[in-house]
Amino acid sequence: MVHAKSWTLKKHFVGYPTNSDFELKTVELPPLKDGEVLLEALYLTVDPYMRIMAKSLKEGDMMMGEQVARVVESKNSAFPKGTIVLAPSGWTTHSISNGEKLEKVLAEWPDTLPLSLALGTVGMPGLTAYFGLLDICGVKGGETVLVSAAAGAVGSIVGQIAKLKGCKVVGTAGSDEKVAWLKKHGFDVALNYKTVKSLEEALKVAAPEGYDCYFDNVGGEFSNVAITQMKKFGRIAICGAISVYNRTSPLPPGPSPEIIIFKELHLQGFVVYRWQGEVRQKALRDLLKWVSEGKIQYHEHVTEGFENMPAAFIGLLKGENLGKAIVKA
Repeated sequence: MVHAKSWTLKKHFVGYPTNSDFELKTVELPPLKDGEVLLEALYLTVDPYMRIMAKSLKEGDMMMGEQVARVVESKNSAFPKGTIVLAPSGWTTHSISNGEKLEKVLAEWPDTLPLSLALGTVGMPGLTAYFGLLDICGVKGGETVLVSAAAGAVGSIVGQIAKLKGCKVVGTAGSDEKVAWLKKHGFDVALNYKTVKSLEEALKVAAPEGYDCYFDNVGGEFSNVAITQMKKFGRIAICGAISVYNRTSPLPPGPSPEIIIFKELHLQGFVVYRWQGEVRQKALRDLLKWVSEGKIQYHEHVTEGFENMPAAFIGLLKGENLGKAIVKA
C-alpha cells in the first residue's frame, strides 16, 4: 500500500496565509483499477492564483495545483511506468489518475533542461507570458512595453519575449537583486518600485513618449499610476493583481476613467487556459526552443522538501522569489 502525504486547507486565509492555515495529512491509497496510474510527485508549483482559488475550497480540502510527476505503477497503456507527466494532482506526494487530465512533457525535451521548467518557463507561466503579450497586447517591433513584477515567473518571460520581438522593455521589481537580474537579461530599463522617489516620474523618465503595452501582474495603486503613462490606443493585458490578493482593507480606487476614455485604451483580463490544442502546443515548442537556444533565460526559486510547501507559498506571496517558485518533493 502507498501512503500519500497531502497539504489541506485547515482554515480560510485572512490577509497573508500562515503556517497554521494548513494541515498535513496522510492517507492510504487504494489499489489501482484498470485504466489507472499511480503518480509520484517530483516537482510541485506554488502560484499566486492559489491565493484566490483557495476561497472556493472547503476547509479540509487539499490545496490545488500542478506537479511534474513520474508514473510509478500503471494499468493504463497510454502511460507506462516511468512516464513523466504534468498532473493537476494538487499538493500531494502521490496520487491516482485515470489518465484523462495528464499531459506528457514534450517529446523533444532535452536532457540538459530540468523537468521543473514544465511548471514554469515551458509551462503555465510561460504560456501566460506568451499569449498575454502576443495575443492580448499584440506587440510589434519598435513598441515600448512595461512589465510589472518583471522578475517573477510570468513577468521575466514577458520581458524577454518582448525583446525577441524587437521591443523596448521597462520592468519593475521589488528588490535591487531582482533589478540586477533584469538588467543582466536584456531589459532596457529596470526599476525598484519600492525605492524610487516617484513611480510616476520614474516611469516617465524610462519612456518619455509613453507605453504601447502594459503587462499587468500586480494591480492596485501601481497599475493606477502605470495606466496614466500609456500612449493613445495603448493595450493593457491584466494577468494578475498580487498586490491586492492579501488585503483585508477595501480595495483602492480603480484607474481614472478619463484617461481610459480619452486615450482610448484597451484593457483585457485573461486566463491562460483559453488557449488549447495546437496553438498551445506550438507555444510550448516555441518556448522550449527559445530556452534551448539561450534566447530566454530562466531562474528558479527552489524550495527543497514537500513539507515546506506552505512556506514556499507564503514566501511567494511576499515576493521572496526571483523567477518561478518551485518545490522539489
